[in-house]
Amino acid sequence: MSILSDIWIREQATQHGMIEPFEEAQRRDGCISYGLSSYGYDARVAPEFKIFTNVDSSIVDPKDFDPKNFVDRETDCCIIPPNSFALARTVEYFRVPRDVLVICLGKSTYARCGIIVNVTPLEPGWEGHVTLEFSNTTPLPAKIYANEGACQFLFLKGNEPCETSYADRAGKYMGQRGVTLPRL
Repeated sequence: MSILSDIWIREQATQHGMIEPFEEAQRRDGCISYGLSSYGYDARVAPEFKIFTNVDSSIVDPKDFDPKNFVDRETDCCIIPPNSFALARTVEYFRVPRDVLVICLGKSTYARCGIIVNVTPLEPGWEGHVTLEFSNTTPLPAKIYANEGACQFLFLKGNEPCETSYADRAGKYMGQRGVTLPRL
């Protein structure tokens, strides 16, 4: 597997719709950077957040998830309570080629504030808005800024196209739009 460059990412985004909307260059105009980088793409977080709450003292169960564990907010910045988390999504919609696996890493600006961004790999053939999890590891409230950089996606090319893609097996998160909660 090799990591793919800005040249390849730009071509796939502009000619094949791999990333929409696509920002040609990294933007830093007083905000957390986003857009095309040397070997990746820094995606933005949309202004839709689901903030974890435990007012009902319920159990977080991935097999029987209760949407009441979250409060919904549409805002320019999200405050995550101490030692808690929020779900969000990327502004960008991704379409992953059949011979590519995409992994995500958090932005250093957030990491240096104790905010961890978690995203599972984007599998070959998957498409949709990426659901982002922001964990506030600090004992203080933490702020996430909408429409600014949240994480960096790295594109890895396989030695050949996979036999069965995420689309082929009709994965449960295929084509997701908006912030998507756990599904079975």
